[in-house]
Amino acid sequence: MNTVVLEVRSLAETLADAARAMKTGRGDAQARIAFASPELLWKVLSAKRWELLKALCAAGPVSIREAARRVGRDVKAVHGDVSALLDAGVLSRTDDGRIEFPFDAVKVEFLLQAA
Repeated sequence: MNTVVLEVRSLAETLADAARAMKTGRGDAQARIAFASPELLWKVLSAKRWELLKALCAAGPVSIREAARRVGRDVKAVHGDVSALLDAGVLSRTDDGRIEFPFDAVKVEFLLQAA
């Protein structure tokens, strides 16, 4: 299964992992997309955007119009959500302009602890 991990971690942690991967020649076993804070993660992954990701999981490249049809929403509203997810690196655009979420599953990781 092709899984992406959405996680909350600092820039320093992310850079340290990148340096380790470059030094050893081995990266993480899973794709990872990091957010600086839980608040940023929830801002990017609103309920409507999460619904859109669910519809696009393992769907292959689709047009924005097709994505809107799959979630039963207005194309203009879905376009705004797609733009935000593209900016965050969660979605990608194919050479022919379609959008893609190239994963079969999403795992969200973050720790909530006392201040």
